[in-house]
Amino acid sequence: MYIMRRKNYLHWAWIILGVCFFNLFMSYSVRLGYGVVLPEMIRDLNLGRTAGGTIYNAYLFTYIILAPFAGYFTDKFGGRKVITVCCIFLCIGVGLMGTAGNLLTASLFFGIAGMGATGMWTPVITLVQRWFAFHRRGLALGILSTGYGLGFAAMGVVFPWIVRNYNWRLSWYLLGGMAFVMIFANYFLLKSDPEASGYQPWGHGSVGEKRKGTVRNSDGPVRLITIFKSRNFWIIGLSYFAISYAIYGTMTFMVDYARYQLGLSLEKSSFLATIHGFGQIAGVLIILPLSDYLGRKKTIIILNTMIALSLAGILYSGSAWYLLYMCVGWAAIFQGAAFPVYGAWTPFYGLGAIMTHWISGITRDVTGMYNYAFSIDIIMAVAALILISCIKSSTEMRS
Repeated sequence: MYIMRRKNYLHWAWIILGVCFFNLFMSYSVRLGYGVVLPEMIRDLNLGRTAGGTIYNAYLFTYIILAPFAGYFTDKFGGRKVITVCCIFLCIGVGLMGTAGNLLTASLFFGIAGMGATGMWTPVITLVQRWFAFHRRGLALGILSTGYGLGFAAMGVVFPWIVRNYNWRLSWYLLGGMAFVMIFANYFLLKSDPEASGYQPWGHGSVGEKRKGTVRNSDGPVRLITIFKSRNFWIIGLSYFAISYAIYGTMTFMVDYARYQLGLSLEKSSFLATIHGFGQIAGVLIILPLSDYLGRKKTIIILNTMIALSLAGILYSGSAWYLLYMCVGWAAIFQGAAFPVYGAWTPFYGLGAIMTHWISGITRDVTGMYNYAFSIDIIMAVAALILISCIKSSTEMRS
């Protein structure tokens, strides 16, 4: 009777998934929500857009440098410890962002947040995969992936209310408080290994799934050397760099563009983030499953084509806010699916984002408008499309 009753209990894998979902929600509220807070923050601190991009780049620098070690530490110490410790750093960095008074302190504090963010992707994905059977991981990761879109969407709704009733600093305090709560949720609810906790991965039958180790470690150092020598690796990487440049160049500055170049209200400008967040969710849920049928190369070609067209639409929609909303939503659908489909080496992605923040910021400060910066974004999206088209066949995209 006891065994029968225990089978009706909620499997701990779903608790793991729920906690990890909120980790992503919180982390991406910080990471992508920065673009929502940016206009009011730099205005109050009397900073230019170049400085605004520099603050974000401090986050990206620490993230890119430390992210490659996240998987190693997860294997060595377990996902629970790594995620909890990283959440502490994220809490400290984000909370301190509310006290920032100049470029130096803001960059330092957001850099600390970037250190914490390294535990909010690879360790989270690894942990969830361990708790779900091989043929159920797609379902789990699909649910999990909606977290980052919802985080961005929530900031677009909540931030105008915060500014209207308080100021931009409270947004960082609230996000820091959310991270503080997640420290305890991670420590007490996460379990690094299902078998050590007396569970089988959810969705599994009577035989324990031992494939996770071989799947994760099949690409050893020897094959990594081969990848670096591959022509396709560098073509895909450069395409990834270009599309990352294009996406972040518009996404980070689109609220500031709408607010201070187009003259839209704070509510209408910030709502772009909400539209973008929900568009990302749609892209993950619709396009990623289709990529299994279309193949990686064809999917990326479609994504890059649509991103280039939608970025052009954002630039040329002018002050017609309803057209701007449509173009941002359309762009987000394809942007949300772009990074998972590429799946290329993280530094390509990071360098693209870092370069666009500085170049776009400098261009905006010099010219007083975003037109030139957004035009470069379009060119980079087209470059990403041309580069990926140089891959001869879909089978060559495996590297």
